Amino acid sequence: MTPIHIPSAGRPAFGKALAAITLAALLAACGSQPQGAPMTQPPSHSSTAPSSSLHAAPTSARTLQAYDWDLVSAHDARGQVAPGWLLAGRSPLRLHFEAQRLSVQNLCNVMGAGYTLQGPGLQVGQPVSTKRACAERDLMALEQRVGALLPQAQRFEVRGGGATDAPQLTVWFADGSRWELAGTPTPATRYGSAGERLFLEVAPERVACNHPLMPHAQCLRVRDVRYADNGVRQGVGEWRIFQGEIDGYRHEPGMRNVLRVQRYSLARNGQLPADAPSHAYVLDLVVESERVR
Repeated sequence: MTPIHIPSAGRPAFGKALAAITLAALLAACGSQPQGAPMTQPPSHSSTAPSSSLHAAPTSARTLQAYDWDLVSAHDARGQVAPGWLLAGRSPLRLHFEAQRLSVQNLCNVMGAGYTLQGPGLQVGQPVSTKRACAERDLMALEQRVGALLPQAQRFEVRGGGATDAPQLTVWFADGSRWELAGTPTPATRYGSAGERLFLEVAPERVACNHPLMPHAQCLRVRDVRYADNGVRQGVGEWRIFQGEIDGYRHEPGMRNVLRVQRYSLARNGQLPADAPSHAYVLDLVVESERVR
């Protein structure tokens, strides 16, 4: 797994690094080994997925891309629950499929790889990731296990997904192990559009703001950040009050962040909701963080 380094806030290299951490670059195939945190490739295996998966009905890429898939359980080749894949007090790892690219979320780093489908067959390329050390050893160990196992993916099956039940995804690997994952509609599925990508800088402290239902409301203060196609920072907009919250973002007082977000229109049949925000904002990636004293 090849690392991509995200520099700390304020370093001159940030503009160049930003281009490298866009989703397309992050998930590009790359075969060299990282230094300092080696990721070894598991030995190949000749075992196959269970016979039930061999006859799984073909599932389109659209089905996989319409949901985010959270790990529910992991099983070894004997069907026994495999420990260490779910960490207490942390969100489970999440798979996100988009445009032949697979990203893994809720790890220490942002990880991704290319993937291809052929009927029930699933092939995943060698993952790449950002390079950031985590204080939690268990999380770092999990990340390395994920990076080693993903290229062994062989087959998948999606079940359910009707009006009343969430879909379930099973992924089988070459060593006979498998993952069971539960689907949650992606923001694009929930809001009915692909959304618009924006970069927002969030000020370290909230400020007082007007809110019809909260007499002492405290709101985020943000400004737009603009980058060229090559990742060079071009400029910033004016600071403004941000009404509402950014889904997936938890603000920590004293921390200045640059966020990559997706903005979705809340208009229905061409009409915006009355007395409500016109857009929903969903966190895509924390690009830059800096503690401000």
